[in-house]
Amino acid sequence: MPKRNSDGRLPGPLGTIAEMSPARRLILAVSGLVALTAAGTVGYMLIAGMSLIDALYMSVITISTVGFGEVKPLGPAGRLFTIGLIIFGVGNAFYLFAVVAEILIEGRLREYLGVTAMQRKIHELQEHVIVCGFGRFGRVVVEELLRHSIPLVVIDSDPAKHEELSRLDLLHLCADATRDETLEEAGIAQARAIVVATGSDADNVYITLSAREKNRRAMIHARGESESGMRRLKLAGADHVISAYQRGGMRVAATILRPSVVDFLELATPGHGTEIDLEQLRIGANSPLVGRSIATIEKETRKFRIVALKRASEAISLIPDPDTLVQAGDHLVVIGERASLKALAETMES
Repeated sequence: MPKRNSDGRLPGPLGTIAEMSPARRLILAVSGLVALTAAGTVGYMLIAGMSLIDALYMSVITISTVGFGEVKPLGPAGRLFTIGLIIFGVGNAFYLFAVVAEILIEGRLREYLGVTAMQRKIHELQEHVIVCGFGRFGRVVVEELLRHSIPLVVIDSDPAKHEELSRLDLLHLCADATRDETLEEAGIAQARAIVVATGSDADNVYITLSAREKNRRAMIHARGESESGMRRLKLAGADHVISAYQRGGMRVAATILRPSVVDFLELATPGHGTEIDLEQLRIGANSPLVGRSIATIEKETRKFRIVALKRASEAISLIPDPDTLVQAGDHLVVIGERASLKALAETMES
């Protein structure tokens, strides 16, 4: 039995091939067989002077070991070439048959077809969100994004999570998010944001570095478990760093010190209040609200207030002046009745 490394993986190329999915090993085996057939065809044409059809025929019957006779007598060079083609070709053919048997006998055909279809859907995504880690923190993020119909891809290396994500019909990858190819397969180049929510600060820092390298414009939201981890995440390029334990502790303390303020914040949490909502709305270029003042907009909308305005690269303005004229591309943070916000959103984002 081959000796394994300290991380449990097989060393060298053997370990790399063993870690591949059945789909990738199938592609590898087919590619090898095609390459050997092409090499055999060229070899017979050069060594034995065969025509293209005869050389291709000779290569196929040699690799498949069907036992047919030679197309034309071979000299010593041709026979040595045939021996080499048999050694490499038969081994590759047996490997291909083994992979196909693994897919069919172990019931992986349906899984393979499902993964292929999922990969195709992921590659078609644009402006989606990638969530790395489907633990307690990542699960809350996913549920909230789904509630707002945001396209997303979940990455988690735990096979148990893979089954759950399949039942939920979520686009996902059962892979290691610290690998560059995993982020690329998840469509990092086209993503609008990535949530780094694994349970390891070291992994989160590495994923953040890799994501920032592959997509300079994506917003990176990272989870930190320690003060040093949060500091390194910011240095790695994370736009927002969150400590679930720190945030939870501060909320408990605030509930004791300022219960009314906390009650208001919970009431205004987007999508969770019974009647009141806090939302961000973007003013479209064709919106009829462009050029109108904040005071006018508030006056014409029932139980509605604009509490902040974000314009281009300018700092966010809290409680903007009522005479401020709204411009195309502005982002408004508004609070008001949910029905009023829903009706106004179509106008402001048109």
